[in-house]
Amino acid sequence: MTLFSGLSAFSITPTDASGRVDTVALARLLKRIADAGVDSIGLLGSTGGYAFLSRDERRRAVDAAMESVGGKIPVIVGVGALRTDEAEALARDAKAAGADGLLLAPMSYTPLTEEEVFQHMSSVVAAGGLPLCIYNNPGTTRFIFSDGLIARLAKLPGIAAIKMPLPADGDFRGELARLRAITPAGFSIGYSGDWGAAGSLLAGGDGWYSVVAGLLPTEALALARTAMTGDRAEAERLDRAFQPLWTLFKEFGSFRVMYAVADLLGLCCVAPPRPILSLGPADIARVKAALDSLDAQAEPA
Repeated sequence: MTLFSGLSAFSITPTDASGRVDTVALARLLKRIADAGVDSIGLLGSTGGYAFLSRDERRRAVDAAMESVGGKIPVIVGVGALRTDEAEALARDAKAAGADGLLLAPMSYTPLTEEEVFQHMSSVVAAGGLPLCIYNNPGTTRFIFSDGLIARLAKLPGIAAIKMPLPADGDFRGELARLRAITPAGFSIGYSGDWGAAGSLLAGGDGWYSVVAGLLPTEALALARTAMTGDRAEAERLDRAFQPLWTLFKEFGSFRVMYAVADLLGLCCVAPPRPILSLGPADIARVKAALDSLDAQAEPA
């Protein structure tokens, strides 16, 4: 396994209302992930609310993570920021704390050009000095990476992987073949969008960057390992057990749902950062039903 392959579990980042990270709760969540045996931890990704946190709080989160699980499991740190110099500083912070890799999305307020994204990413990977995964997340950044830009970036020293959104047509094999033809050997291509995880891994994707694994690592790992071995029937059975949760992810966004899951599982009781609002009681009841359904269906009959 390489750094950017297998199952990467993305944790929420518990904070108080003022945006101060609860490092004790975060360490508890990360230790639970590491103990489950997943392949890496994704810290301060979209699920981790990186865009809502100051540099100081992001540094506290990385320090807490490395103190808790550093050396036990690879930690990939999100370093996205609106300004290139800020992202460079975050990348240096992550390296200084002992992180293993970086994840970078092209955040912006003004829509970015391809050349601007290329220069931004090349500057950040050079500043950080760690292997970097491109975060292709048009759902939040509104920037779509062309094949040509991916090919350019993949040739840069230090850029080792890309985290892709689910293909609109569902053709994982076609997209993987197309991207592998234009990127260097060993360049890792993985996917986010948990409801497409089984399909992406069965098609030969290198990794699953998973929201749900941040709080349900054992269940997500069972799905990932099964799909990676090519057992389609069992992978599809396990995926069906997740369907009620996937439905909620699509309806409310996985970010909101995961805060409800954390509370329902008794792992931590925190609200998402404002202006994001917590789910209401009726919707939390639906999350609980989805978790109960997962428990009931996950084991073979």
